[in-house]
Amino acid sequence: MNLTSKPLAAIIVIILFGGIALTTAMGWWQTMSTKEAATFTEGEFAGQANPADIRGSYTFGDVEKNFGIPPSVMAQAFEVESGDPAAYQVKNLEEAYTDSEFEIGTASVRLFVAFYSGLPFDLSTDIYLPEEAAGLLKERTLTPEQLRYLEAHTVPSSASAAVTAPEADSAPAVESTPAAESTSSEESTEKLVKGKTTFQEILDWGVSQEVIEQVIGKPMPNPLTKVKDFCTEQGLNFETIKPALQAEVDKVK
Repeated sequence: MNLTSKPLAAIIVIILFGGIALTTAMGWWQTMSTKEAATFTEGEFAGQANPADIRGSYTFGDVEKNFGIPPSVMAQAFEVESGDPAAYQVKNLEEAYTDSEFEIGTASVRLFVAFYSGLPFDLSTDIYLPEEAAGLLKERTLTPEQLRYLEAHTVPSSASAAVTAPEADSAPAVESTPAAESTSSEESTEKLVKGKTTFQEILDWGVSQEVIEQVIGKPMPNPLTKVKDFCTEQGLNFETIKPALQAEVDKVK
């Protein structure tokens, strides 16, 4: 039997939309990602969402769905002013705290969620939290180890202001100059891999391109590229790459 164009077009439409209707009814059709965190596979917390799987693309709303922490609490912890905190993406924290001496971003959210929810978390690397977040966590039940870690990794809210605030007294400028020069000297000699560190800085610190490429497992990009931006673009875990690069920097200090 030969079909003309009109009946054939009708059959195609029926098959297409009929298939969508069927998969929707069966729960197979999804138009949006669910942002469902991976779960612990063994031990006391098996089956529960793992904070280590929180990604920068998660919103505070996604955090609530996975861990039950209200977006308002997340916004308070990280001092986010947003009309709709549930829609705020975790990765935006990196830009919001770009002027901070310490890096605060996705890893900070993972740490906060783990402590807040009483879930296990690897504390072998340095991850920092704002003072407000630390204050909220201290109202929870924390282990002695967690409390010690928190004390050593809390960033005072006034830290940036303390650095940039003008002197309140009328001391002569000549007396403040040595202190300013000392601070500048310390900053210029600091060799710490951070979110704002570029590959060029690591090269300048004495680490060869060959070693850098061994650590990142890929050809090194333009030296002016920030390491964190490169990791994000390449799907690499910056929290893993950072300490590995820092170890190489420390070798040549």
